[in-house]
Amino acid sequence: MAAPARRTFLGRQSLPERTFVTDALRTETVGGVILLVAAIAALILANTPLSGFYTDVKEFSFGPEALHLHLSVASWATDGLLTIFFFVAGIELKRELVAGELRDPKAAALPVVAAVCGMAVPALVYVAVGAAGGGSLQGWAVPTATDIAFALAVLAVIGTALPAALRAFLLTLAVVDDLGAILIIAIFFTRNIHLLPLVLSFAGLALFWLLHRKGVRGSYVYVPLAVVIWALMHASGVHATVAGVAMGLMLRCTVHDGEERSPAERIEHRVRPLSAGLAVPLFALFAAGVPLSSGAVADVFTRPETLGVVLGLVVGKTVGVFGGSWLAARFTKAELNEDLAWGDVLAVASLAGIGFTVSLLIGELAFPGDPVLAEEIKAAVLIGSLCAALVAGVLLKMRNNTYRRLCQEEDRDEDMDGIPDIYELDSPEYHLRMAAIHEAKAAEHRRLAEMAAAGDSGDDGPA
Repeated sequence: MAAPARRTFLGRQSLPERTFVTDALRTETVGGVILLVAAIAALILANTPLSGFYTDVKEFSFGPEALHLHLSVASWATDGLLTIFFFVAGIELKRELVAGELRDPKAAALPVVAAVCGMAVPALVYVAVGAAGGGSLQGWAVPTATDIAFALAVLAVIGTALPAALRAFLLTLAVVDDLGAILIIAIFFTRNIHLLPLVLSFAGLALFWLLHRKGVRGSYVYVPLAVVIWALMHASGVHATVAGVAMGLMLRCTVHDGEERSPAERIEHRVRPLSAGLAVPLFALFAAGVPLSSGAVADVFTRPETLGVVLGLVVGKTVGVFGGSWLAARFTKAELNEDLAWGDVLAVASLAGIGFTVSLLIGELAFPGDPVLAEEIKAAVLIGSLCAALVAGVLLKMRNNTYRRLCQEEDRDEDMDGIPDIYELDSPEYHLRMAAIHEAKAAEHRRLAEMAAAGDSGDDGPA
């Protein structure tokens, strides 16, 4: 019996998958730069004479009290705007399960194992540091998440272009991370459940699914319904962002006859810029503003809770993602792409240690009764993410020339038909077009050579 074919780890994607990943990450990169600007603005506001004004804006409350929606501006950003982010995360997860890397269990094993290890090891690092120092273990989930937008912002800043396979691996890691974060928030940070609003929110979700399944279209139907579902979920005691994930998972990701794109793809195309360019940066503006005096920074490295977050992000994420990838490849007998090295996986693993948005959210949820510690945890998230970004930047720069060459090969389109040449190597039509192009170039070279020879012959033409 013939041995089964060995699977390639970080091999070439299909053209549709590569196109989707490229488009999605382009939006996330722009959003990540905006997110970076928002985080810097928050730190400036919190550490200058404007801090009083900044605090007043964060704590200003508005909304109907009867509906449990009289919230501060910071809470509206956390519970409201982040729901848009998790809605997009739900769509991404559904698409990955239906048409992406996670649809094939064998292909999904590698990124899923890497992502799960990349969540488990940071949590274990936090628990080990906390237990050794006698600190609170409530923040174990803070260093488990990867912020894809912030990671891509780092790539944009340092000028490194990852090959498509590494970018897709990073995106898949982030999608599985988001799923893990959703489960953690829903299971571990739901304290008091109010049954009636929860049942009504599930009824709203059922109506949302039924309308979508029946082909009803129009934002005037779904936006008000989504707001009602969100409000009911918020009133139930379950974190309101779970409603966004649930609605995202309900969208259809398959293409029916007569459709160019699935409903999920159409909606994601519209909502992703709103999430990456507005919702998440505004959340960061109100969540990342923590005092960073020299004493506060020193405390981050001495208090067990904050030190556990920093080490969880910088060490735990890197060891977890890299170790999970190596073990999964070893036991599934997957061969690493010959154009890449395990050092590239290590660089992406360290990049996964940038845990900004969701880590800040979980930091708020983990210490609701201790606002001082919650602020210190936020500072630890910022410092840990910065350290992870610096380590990743160094590792990625070491291979930047290799990445640039691979990206050029992936993007080359000599026949200018809009499809990268690497995807047409088995097409007879492609080889015919390339032969014609090469013949035309050769004829042009011959013509130029003949003209040059005629000019050097000493023939000055007629007197």
